[in-house]
Amino acid sequence: MPVRKFLQAALSLVFWLFLTVSSAILFQAALLIWLVSLPFDRQLRVLHMFTCFWASLYTWINPAWRVKIEGRDRIAPRTPYIIVANHQSLLDILVMFRLFVHFKWVSKIEVFRLPFIGWNMSLNRYIKLRRGDARSISTMLAGCERTLRSGSSIMMFPEGTRSRDGRLRTFKHGAFTLARKLGASILPVVVSGTGRALPRRGFVLSGIHKIRIKVLEEIPADSWSDQSVEAMAEEVRGIFAVELGEVSEAVSP
Repeated sequence: MPVRKFLQAALSLVFWLFLTVSSAILFQAALLIWLVSLPFDRQLRVLHMFTCFWASLYTWINPAWRVKIEGRDRIAPRTPYIIVANHQSLLDILVMFRLFVHFKWVSKIEVFRLPFIGWNMSLNRYIKLRRGDARSISTMLAGCERTLRSGSSIMMFPEGTRSRDGRLRTFKHGAFTLARKLGASILPVVVSGTGRALPRRGFVLSGIHKIRIKVLEEIPADSWSDQSVEAMAEEVRGIFAVELGEVSEAVSP
């Protein structure tokens, strides 16, 4: 094995070991925060902010992941948004926490079974989804509705799963159905660079990668008063496609 590849594999192993060990330790802190704050923090905002720190720690210490955040000032405090982001890599989950804003993730149920990280997601009352299960989808949408009505934002990947080639997949309609029903604003967040930084297959970290998180202008629900949910989803997907350079201009539905 060439020396460079050996060093990359060794450093990657150190990073993943650090993530595993630190997660075991930080989960104990999260459990304590949950116990202390629950009586006066029903939305679990304090625990979520700690979770943002926990997740951000791994991008802060890794010199190969250079994260740039744009447009954070577009997020209005205490406003319950439906936050939608494109999905290129598992790394998307870590970098979205770098926004340090309150939200509840919508995530596949398998992630909640992971030791420490998944257990912390349950403590945060993030919303579980079993993909392809109609009953689970219905339960997820009901949970999102309760969360939004309680004043918390939700975070969703409308593609449903990671892109295989980095290009946008079709947007599912759940986020837009909720926006129409509750009159909630959509907040688009475009992520780029994560697909190269942590590919779909393999965990060896190589090279230096620039990762960008860009918060776009919110889209008020009343701007879609004359559109179908399908048209809403396609319009927002078009906005993402322009930001990611997949098309030269958004296509009107």
